[in-house]
Amino acid sequence: MKMSKRVFTVAIVGIMTIMMAALAGCGNKEKQEKSDLDYVKDKGTLIIGLDDTFAPMGFRDKKDKLVGLDIDLANAVAKELGVKVKFQPIDWEAKEAELKSKKIDCIWNGMSATPEREKSMSLSKRYLKNRILVMSLKKNVNVKSDADLKNYKMGTQAGSAALEAIKKNKKYDEFKGNIKEYDTYDRAIMDMKAGRNEVLAIDEVFAIYNSAKKEKLYASDFNFGADYYAVGFRKDDKKLTEAFNKALKATIDSGKAAKISKKWFGKNLIVFEDKK
Repeated sequence: MKMSKRVFTVAIVGIMTIMMAALAGCGNKEKQEKSDLDYVKDKGTLIIGLDDTFAPMGFRDKKDKLVGLDIDLANAVAKELGVKVKFQPIDWEAKEAELKSKKIDCIWNGMSATPEREKSMSLSKRYLKNRILVMSLKKNVNVKSDADLKNYKMGTQAGSAALEAIKKNKKYDEFKGNIKEYDTYDRAIMDMKAGRNEVLAIDEVFAIYNSAKKEKLYASDFNFGADYYAVGFRKDDKKLTEAFNKALKATIDSGKAAKISKKWFGKNLIVFEDKK
């Protein structure tokens, strides 16, 4: 049976349309499947979101240059990844929103690995051990247990692991009215100097450095327990997290990470651990 020229032409056009649509679909699929690792590698830069007041992890020196353990470690790990780094100061309370919107590629600045953050991010291996302490500018602060917290005005940083630990405490309802949140620990300390709070719930690493370089802080007998730092990536893409962990492990195995820790703390606090 002969096919007319017109029918043949229509058939060819139809087949080509279907093929083009299929190819376009494949192209869209490739775009959709492009991982954060490819995205970072293509642009050649890892944009790191941080609180630039959190000494000694990431903060500004007298010349306004970003320095700190996390700054040094990020540069070393990025070299292993084969990319450059760009540090982007962010509002710490809005860190998850900054990450989701792709304004940053990861959150890296003494960020505690908490169950809440595991739900919203893909977290790296734990790389540093910390504790959440209750501290004051005065010696012999009488906080021997969480039952004593109701007797003190307490400051802490908004959006911090310390605040999360406070809210999880079994006696939280008894002392929650005494808590004041600050955008940075530095401001909380300034208010303590002015007598507007009496104790701080604060990261041990910050307290150690602050005591050595600025105001001496004294730890009470009570603390909110152990805490581990990790780096946060977008939840739905594990490839960048996996590549980061390999680069971090290489930096640790080479001895560079220990050297960086000793520079800032006088000892090696670096770990490479899974979820606790």
